[in-house]
Amino acid sequence: MTDPEIDARAFRNVLGQFCTGITVITTFDDAEAPVGFACQSFAALSLDPPLILFCPTKTSRSWAAIEQSGRFCVNVLAEEQRELCARFGSREPDKFAGVPWHTSPLTLPVLDDALATIECTVDSVVDGGDHYIVIGRVQALTESTTTGRPLLFYRGQYTAIEPDKTTPAPWRADLDHFLTTTTLDTWL
Repeated sequence: MTDPEIDARAFRNVLGQFCTGITVITTFDDAEAPVGFACQSFAALSLDPPLILFCPTKTSRSWAAIEQSGRFCVNVLAEEQRELCARFGSREPDKFAGVPWHTSPLTLPVLDDALATIECTVDSVVDGGDHYIVIGRVQALTESTTTGRPLLFYRGQYTAIEPDKTTPAPWRADLDHFLTTTTLDTWL
């Protein structure tokens, strides 16, 4: 059976119906300069062991540096960081110029105002068409002490959580239970 012809624009439009958060994946290159790229293809994968995944394009220069170093940091962006996302999504040669960041205790570049950071080692890499599926083993986690909200991407543009939706929904306890209880029929 041959693969059906799928129109690239239709593919993007349909997948754009799924709202995603936006991250910046960072590392140091072999010259010890910080590098990174904006990435919305990011997800939790496993609680035991703690694994995440992200999907860089095969031609990404930042991915080449991550592959070489074997380590990376996932920076979860806040809704105020649209310009930062655009900068790290561009071909700007020095994306860190003028951006507040620091080196973590695990010696990875961390964006100062990220909502959360997840520092990882590369566990494995799987071919994914014109991208790779990179599985990262979590080494350290931090969460912002501010009450910021995530930068989201939906239907080809930035979006945010409704202003009055900053408190947990009444079903939050059920969601917490679902996310922290593993059974044979749960995905996480």
